[in-house]
Amino acid sequence: MMSNHSRATEFCLLGFPGSEELHHILFAAFFLFYSVTLMGNTVIIVIVCVDKRLQSPMYFFLGHLSAAEILFTSIIIPVMFRGLLPPGMQIIFLAGCVIQLFLYLAVGTTEFTLLGAMAVDHYVAVCKPLRYNIIMNSHTCIWVVIVSWVFGFLSEIWPVYATFQLTFCKSNVLDHFYCDRGQLLKLSCDDSLFTEFILFLMAIFIIIGSLLPTIVSYTYIISTILKIPTASGWRKAFSTCASHFTIVVLGYGSCLFLYVKPNQRQAAQYNKIVSLLISVVTPFLNPFIFNSPE
Repeated sequence: MMSNHSRATEFCLLGFPGSEELHHILFAAFFLFYSVTLMGNTVIIVIVCVDKRLQSPMYFFLGHLSAAEILFTSIIIPVMFRGLLPPGMQIIFLAGCVIQLFLYLAVGTTEFTLLGAMAVDHYVAVCKPLRYNIIMNSHTCIWVVIVSWVFGFLSEIWPVYATFQLTFCKSNVLDHFYCDRGQLLKLSCDDSLFTEFILFLMAIFIIIGSLLPTIVSYTYIISTILKIPTASGWRKAFSTCASHFTIVVLGYGSCLFLYVKPNQRQAAQYNKIVSLLISVVTPFLNPFIFNSPE
């Protein structure tokens, strides 16, 4: 704990409540999830790179999405592991907290942008199949991926900078397993309402903005599928989009709950559960959801 006149230079992450035995069980479970996530997504990347049959925009984007999933979960889980070992409270310095929050948000934003690009790719594949190779050429795909990564990292510089311009003097104890922005805002003794409002607007711009191409694309895709006269055509069109749509529902649903609200200081327990879904469960499921050629 801190006095009201000092500024935090390090934070204590409370992690998960419970006994040491429960922490051992959680450690084993998360280690399994993390190992499968690393192996599964790495396998996707390797297969996409070496299998010439998968040299298409769809799998090119999937390879980058898998790389982002590996980075995303690796930003969170190793720190979580240390918090599950005795004494159960993880110390993270201010600089480490800044880096972790920035990478978490930047890679997450990159994933959203890639998901939007994949939705457009599916739209072109289903609705404009004769022009697919012209529209989704290699030059276009490379630029889309570059823009996704650059936008993801540049767009989160100001939000993280604004967050850590606040003075954290109420306490240095974060009731979370990583440096969550909502919990950081709870520790601020500054008037952060304006900053929170701007962060809310930026979250809307990034999350809803990247979701719009998906909504528009799937509207056209569904309209096109309904016009297909054969059952085999329906199945082929649905199989093209099912995996991507599942990831969209999981990822966007969770992040809309966490970030698209004016007040991001929701209860820590709900925050932890949703954060686990985003940073552990979704990357773990990614290889299984995309386990078969579309």
